Amino acid sequence: MRHSLQVPPPITSKPGVSPSNRSLERGIDILRAFRPGSALLGNGDIAERTGLSKSTVSRLTQTLVACGLLHIEPGTRVYRLAPLVMSLAHAMRTGSHVLAIAAPLMRSTAEKHKINVGLAAPDRDEMVYLESIRYNRRPSLRTVVSGQRVPIELTSLGRAYLAIAPPSQKNKLFAHFKKTRAQQWPLLRDEISHAQMQVTQQGYCVASWQPEVVALATPLEVGEQIYVLNVSVTREGNAAEIATEMAPLLMELRLKIDHALHAS
Repeated sequence: MRHSLQVPPPITSKPGVSPSNRSLERGIDILRAFRPGSALLGNGDIAERTGLSKSTVSRLTQTLVACGLLHIEPGTRVYRLAPLVMSLAHAMRTGSHVLAIAAPLMRSTAEKHKINVGLAAPDRDEMVYLESIRYNRRPSLRTVVSGQRVPIELTSLGRAYLAIAPPSQKNKLFAHFKKTRAQQWPLLRDEISHAQMQVTQQGYCVASWQPEVVALATPLEVGEQIYVLNVSVTREGNAAEIATEMAPLLMELRLKIDHALHAS
């Protein structure tokens, strides 16, 4: 669970942003406020989650409704995401060269070895699953699907990303985590440093942030974009032994995807 409902400040925003662009950024912040379990939000809810004033939220939600990105529930003052958002997500998935190449290879590995395989990319202080293929026979406490977000600082996906993220981006994220997770930050910082060492030495890192779930992740650079590939299982037993067993599967899959991307 995140420590704050507010959308964190933009990690990549640049100085000198014009007022019109700030309105666009704030509108996107409003769209980010809608998540599983928060499908219906009023202006007050959105203001709390984004840190924007209620008057700003009211003005922007009206604009988003007019643009077809939000839908207001009949007879209420609450909003939900409109169908246009789904069409944008579909366009992203079907237009992704990386997903087109990686997904069949991921599915083959997941099905053959009965493990879960995912591909994610960073967005602010979270990783967003672009693809999630679940073949581990033992059910997990949670269902992971495309579009789902997980925290960067706690997960193997996020820590593998941090291992090769540009220093400026990493420093901004570290400052954000230090503020939002003040008490846990010393321990988290050490765990992230250990994960970076693992990526440097082995090519992957390990994390078990959910009960009985062992996950390994490795970064995958495609041009200037950083993706992260992971495998996981829900299984009782020694996490280190399970990780050692799965590591060759992850690294072989990464190599196959990398070769296929270069060949294309």
